[in-house]
Amino acid sequence: MPQGARRTITKFPSAYLGRRTRSIGFPFCCLIRRLQFPRLLLLGVTFHAVVCSLWRPGLEGSASLLHLYSNKSNPEQGYCEREVRLASSLDFWTLSSENLIAVLPIDPVKENYVRKVKNCVFSIAFPTPFKSRVHLVAVSKQVLEDILDLDLSVSETDDFIQLVSGKKIVLGSIPLAHRYGGHQFGIWADQLGDGRAHLIGIYMNRQGEKWELQLKGSGKTPYSRNGDGRAVLRSSLREFLCSEAMYYLRIPTSRAASLVVSDDAVWRDQFYSGNVVKERGAVVLRVAKSWFRIGSLEILAHYGELDLLRMLLDFIIQEHFPSVDVKEPNRYLDFFATVVSETAQLIALWMSVGFAHGVCNTDNFSLLSITIDYGPFGFMEAYNPDFVPNTSDDERRYKIGNQANIGMFNLNKLLQALNPLLDPRQKQLAAQILEGYPILYDTRFRELFKAKLGLLGKSKGDDDLIAFLLHQFWALKMISKHKLFPAWVSQYLLRLKSNMNDSDSERRKRMTTVNPRYVLKNWMAESAVQKAERNDFSEVHLLQQVLRRPFQKHSAAETAGYSSPTPSWAKDLRVSCSS
Repeated sequence: MPQGARRTITKFPSAYLGRRTRSIGFPFCCLIRRLQFPRLLLLGVTFHAVVCSLWRPGLEGSASLLHLYSNKSNPEQGYCEREVRLASSLDFWTLSSENLIAVLPIDPVKENYVRKVKNCVFSIAFPTPFKSRVHLVAVSKQVLEDILDLDLSVSETDDFIQLVSGKKIVLGSIPLAHRYGGHQFGIWADQLGDGRAHLIGIYMNRQGEKWELQLKGSGKTPYSRNGDGRAVLRSSLREFLCSEAMYYLRIPTSRAASLVVSDDAVWRDQFYSGNVVKERGAVVLRVAKSWFRIGSLEILAHYGELDLLRMLLDFIIQEHFPSVDVKEPNRYLDFFATVVSETAQLIALWMSVGFAHGVCNTDNFSLLSITIDYGPFGFMEAYNPDFVPNTSDDERRYKIGNQANIGMFNLNKLLQALNPLLDPRQKQLAAQILEGYPILYDTRFRELFKAKLGLLGKSKGDDDLIAFLLHQFWALKMISKHKLFPAWVSQYLLRLKSNMNDSDSERRKRMTTVNPRYVLKNWMAESAVQKAERNDFSEVHLLQQVLRRPFQKHSAAETAGYSSPTPSWAKDLRVSCSS
């Protein structure tokens, strides 16, 4: 599904809602408004408080540029329009926070210190600039051009470096830190929030899409708890690469626009072993349609802030769920049904590429069902439902084979947050909607893996065929060595005969579009990290190129061994929550 598109969700009929389902496991297991200030829209943080009051309420950020009006009958003119609309500087490129702060209450305390926050959705919090020189590691040309209307050349300017490192704020933006809570490793963790992230504004691009821009690693906020508000290069680089890789794998995800690194010292105990070492601070500029997550609603329900809970829900539905009528009495049911369906879809997609998120807490689960908050993720090397990418997960709660179950757990916590707003009948229907989650997940999982095998239609033995392949083979180079391989091949060939009006070439073409040759294995990211620590960003750039086309063979990737088994030096690589 294309990024940003939303599926049409089939309403749950009463007959369906009444079904009892089994427990889940791994199933085998125009012209945009112009600001009237001519230049210097990048202003210092101290001056921002003076000028922000001049910003007209209700505007989204935009690139106010001279451009040609499109003539749909003239494709050449449309091309020219696209080229002209890409900003070559940040002089007329603006952001706005008004869409959020005009509707949702802001923390009345303006000082930036760690505290318990109540009765609000956001706190105003400005990024803390690095003290040392900042270096641009990488940018996503596609995010800059296709989402932010910026020409790639803008990334070479000092204005851009200052923006994406948090040193300067664009006029019209009031940086915000989001208040949320969550269940972490199954336990209520109370207030969490953006402890090292700043939402620097909303941008409306030339397609009329709104995107929220967030700096991660940009300093302390009221939600930092005992943290320093920073992120380090190794984890920031992994997030930058994987969020872009997931997009090109056609999995809903946040995007990464840029990655910068400083020489500021950030102290981390990577594996919580008492070995604290100095690392380099880094910031990722990441973008998403929304950063609201299950924990955004949990914190309000937990503290009985029900009027605010209703206000936030109605805002989220109005902004991000066009299929749900915000005036409908059953709107929260329709909202919940959509989130249940799309969460099942998302996790099935994760499984189809062997992706384990690593920290599936409710504060890391998007209400828009996109992949967010990349931390100790990992891709399986060989089929193992017990695969755990996160060494901090001692109880193996978030092992890859349990992700579908965790999805149901998290959706149940979402339902608990919604319950205070539901009448008895709606509560009953919502519980039935949640009971339908296993069927939604299993159905989508089968569809994805049948496509990976090139199978059309339905056949009674499809589940066995998929399960047998997953459990026994997985790594294709090992297939021919397995004693049961001939039996599986015979079963597979027999099944292919039921593909009506299909040919080997057509099937092969379909299969190569859904079976990636390259995914971001831990050793590949680690190799790039080790070089980046020495200011060699060549492998970062190579991975960017390769992961943009994960289904196509790439000569440099083959030379680097990206489609080969993990090299011996990386067999014992570990990843933790420390970042």
